[in-house]
Amino acid sequence: MSSEFKFQMSEFLPFRDVEACERVRNIKKEDICDHPNENFKIRVIEDQTAFAFAFLTDIVAGIKKSLDEGRQYVMILPAPNPQYALVAHMLNELNISCKHVHTFNMDEYADESGVSAPKTWEGGFQYWMYHDLFDKIKPELRMPDSQINFPSSDNVNDYTKMLEDLGGADVCYGGIGWSGHVAFFEPHLAEEFGEDIDAYLQAGSRLVDLHCITQCQNSLFADAGCAGDLSSCPPKAVTIGPKDLANSKLVSFWDGFSYGDISWQRFITRLAAHGPVTPRVPASILQVIDSELIISGVVAENCATELGERRTAIEL
Repeated sequence: MSSEFKFQMSEFLPFRDVEACERVRNIKKEDICDHPNENFKIRVIEDQTAFAFAFLTDIVAGIKKSLDEGRQYVMILPAPNPQYALVAHMLNELNISCKHVHTFNMDEYADESGVSAPKTWEGGFQYWMYHDLFDKIKPELRMPDSQINFPSSDNVNDYTKMLEDLGGADVCYGGIGWSGHVAFFEPHLAEEFGEDIDAYLQAGSRLVDLHCITQCQNSLFADAGCAGDLSSCPPKAVTIGPKDLANSKLVSFWDGFSYGDISWQRFITRLAAHGPVTPRVPASILQVIDSELIISGVVAENCATELGERRTAIEL
């Protein structure tokens, strides 16, 4: 970035290490998959359609493989997405039973008093997970309701133990939030842990205040009318914690948010994957647990390193 004008980053930003930000900002697309930890695997799927299809088939393949092996399968699933309907379609068409599957959703919204959203609220994750996925699986193939789990104000203090009682998740799917969060475990919670990663990895499910960056991210999605409507976003959430990722046999994060050739995930993906491992960037724990990070081609594109680099001049 140009050296003609220097400034301090805004104080509301959870991570403000100028040198680290500069370093990861300059990681080129061709180098983004290189990482010294061999247990942290990064790969790029260039085509956006292929990226989405790979994620959906990965979910179905895990269900089918565990069925064939005659074992239970415990999954942590991220926020609802209309494409979950394609998972249900594949399960139905291939006649794959899910009776052995236990699902745990990552998070759910809560109000200012900490009361989680009911299943009937159309802005909630539980509502859309049933609408897009669970209710679309044939009844004879669907997992029992007792094996479909969501964090709530009633169970949030026991949600991590519920996972532990099943031996932890076989796979924890997710993606890196704009603030660097995992699920809704936000970067401002770092004040509780300092830089003690070992203690951080023992933090389980809890009720949290949503960071302002997360509120902005959420306001871009359909639940807020794709309108940037901050007034539509609840202030709190119940969420899994770093311990639930650390206890998972595999953490599989998929970063593919884009709007045409624009993606807010370019920088935060680099910071989480190649910056310091710190609670101030929650997703940086991917670097020290058994995990994989799959990135779409748009997200993997270079960050702008000079002001105006991505601009096209208009000549009149």
